[in-house]
Amino acid sequence: MEQLSKEEQFIIEKLKENDGSLNYRKLQDLCAEEFEGVRLILKKLKEKGFVDYEGIIPGFSAEIKLMK
Repeated sequence: MEQLSKEEQFIIEKLKENDGSLNYRKLQDLCAEEFEGVRLILKKLKEKGFVDYEGIIPGFSAEIKLMK
């Protein structure tokens, strides 16, 4: 399995806790106390095939879905 950063692991865990899908705004709120740069981390996770959402960078209304 590919090495994931602490932030990437945190996002994946939050998605798992919410049945594999979260609205971007809700996910950003969950991550706010832990770290910044959620969009960039999601972009990296999408490139690695762990999550999917519409577009290249998620918008505020995007639905983030766990793929693996």
